Amino acid sequence: MSGIGGKVVVLAESWIGTPYRHQGAAKGIGCDCIGLIRGIWRELYGGEPEAVPAYAPDWAERSGEDRLVDAARRLFGEPVPMGEAQPGDLLLFRWRPDCAAKHVGILAEPEHFIHAYEQTAVTRSALVPSWRRRIAAVHRFPAIGRD
Repeated sequence: MSGIGGKVVVLAESWIGTPYRHQGAAKGIGCDCIGLIRGIWRELYGGEPEAVPAYAPDWAERSGEDRLVDAARRLFGEPVPMGEAQPGDLLLFRWRPDCAAKHVGILAEPEHFIHAYEQTAVTRSALVPSWRRRIAAVHRFPAIGRD
């Protein structure tokens, strides 16, 4: 694995074991799924992707907007087809088809992804059918220089 995807996977793996903390974004101290992506972004590009306003645990249910999908398009560009997903790609998940996307992770290999999961820590999980069918979008991290 090389290029940007390989770098993203290595960085995501370095976060494994970080405790779950709502709105956190600090490796080894605490993060939620959005904080994991923010931390990887900082390590890749040197700064926050954009200011993240405070959000409640039920933010996706209350807003009526698909803010996670909108942010992914702004920062990562248009989604790629699931059939073209590669290690290091960002995975967005919806709990139900009629709800906003509310969870994100990093594809580590075709059958596993890394994510910060509530009541646990950053972990590598099997991309079993119950997770796979909830994928709302796949995005690729922007290249760095010659990646």
